[in-house]
Amino acid sequence: MTSTSESAPAVPDVDVAAMLGFLRDLIRIRSVHDPDGGTDESAAAALVAAKMREFGWTPEIVEVAPGRPNVFATVEGGGGPGPTLAFEGHTDVVTEGALDAWTVDPYGAELRDGRIYGRGSADMKSGVAAMLYATAAVAAAGPFPGRIRLCVLVDEEGMMLGAKHACASGALAGVDGAICCEPEEGEICAVSKGALRLRVDVIGKMAHGAMPQHGRNPLPVVGRLLAAATELERRLQREHPAHEHLGEIYLTPTVVTAGHPVQMNVIGRQASVYFDIRTIPGADHAAITADLRALARAACTEGITAEVTVIDDRPPVDTPVDHPVVASLAAAHEQVTGSPARYGGVPGTTDGTILTRDAGIATVVYGPGGKWIAHQADEFVEVADVERCARVYAATARRFLAGSRA
Repeated sequence: MTSTSESAPAVPDVDVAAMLGFLRDLIRIRSVHDPDGGTDESAAAALVAAKMREFGWTPEIVEVAPGRPNVFATVEGGGGPGPTLAFEGHTDVVTEGALDAWTVDPYGAELRDGRIYGRGSADMKSGVAAMLYATAAVAAAGPFPGRIRLCVLVDEEGMMLGAKHACASGALAGVDGAICCEPEEGEICAVSKGALRLRVDVIGKMAHGAMPQHGRNPLPVVGRLLAAATELERRLQREHPAHEHLGEIYLTPTVVTAGHPVQMNVIGRQASVYFDIRTIPGADHAAITADLRALARAACTEGITAEVTVIDDRPPVDTPVDHPVVASLAAAHEQVTGSPARYGGVPGTTDGTILTRDAGIATVVYGPGGKWIAHQADEFVEVADVERCARVYAATARRFLAGSRA
C-alpha cells in the first residue's frame, strides 16, 4: 500500500455482485441511437430511475424529446457544507451493425471468462452501473460534506441533446467538477479533441449532360475544394504540432452528395461536402471555418456559389491536471490500484465536452472498458474493470468532497 493510500479515507465497499446484475439487466435493454429516427432510451432510463429509488434517492426524470428522458438524482452527504461532484453517463448505444459479425447475442449480456458481452457493455452502461453503485457505497459509509449529483443522459451518440438540455435547463447548476464515466482503459483523460462539423453547399445550374455549356456543374468545384482541404489540413498540422495525448488535427471529408445515379444524363444543380474536423487545444474553430469558406469560394467559377454551414461546434477540452476533480481522481486511482495514474486523451468528444462548453464545468473522463472496443462487434467489458472503476469513483468522491487531493 502506498503512503498516499495510508493517509486517505478508506475506500467504501461496493456491492459488486449486485452492480454486475444491474449492468447485465441494463445491457439487455436495446436503447439504440437510430440515426433514421425512432430512438427510445425510456426503458433504460426507467431501470436507472428504479435503481435510484431502491437506493433511497429521488430521481428527477426530464423528457428531452419523446421517449428520451434524462435522469438525475442528488445525494446529499449530510456532513455539512461542501462542493458538488457530478458523475455523468448516457443510456443510448450505437446500433449493433451486421448481426453476423457477432459471436454472441448483442443484448444477451453473456458473462463468460471474466467478461460481460453486449452492445453498450463498455460504451457505456458499465460506467453508469459503476457510478450508481459507487455513490451508493459512499452514502452507506456515513456522512460526507457536500453532495453527489448523478446525471444519466440521452443522445450522447447523436447530437448530445441530453447534455445540451441539462446545461440549458440549469440541471447542472452548482456542480464543481464532473467525471464522465466513458471507457478509457484506466487512463485519466483531462483532455478531449474538439469536433467541428461543417457542410459546404456548392450551387450551380442544372443542365442536360449532352449540353454542359448551358449549365454550371458544381462537381469540378467539389474536386478543387477537396484538394484544397487536404492542403489546409497539412497547414493546420504544421501550425499546431501533435498533442501529447490527442495527436494531430484532422480535417476529413466524410460525405459527398450530388446528382442522382438514375439520371446520369443530368448535371445536378447542387453538390454538398460534409467535413468532420477534429482539433486539439489551441486550434481556432472560427478561423478554420473561415479558411474553409475562403477555399470553397476560391474554388468556384463564374455562375457557381458556395456556402458553409456549421452543423456542430464542440471545442477541445483541456482541464488542468491540478484541478481538484482531476487530482482527486488520480490520487484515488493510485489508492485503489497501487499504481500511478496514467494520463491520456479522448480521441472523440463526450457529453463532458458540452458540460464544459455550455456550463463551464471542469470535466475529466475515466471509466471501465477498453478505449477502442466501443462500437465494435462482440463489445465487452472486463468484470474486474467495472469493479476497479466503481471503487475509484467512490474513493474520488470521498477525496473531492472532503477537499483532499493527496
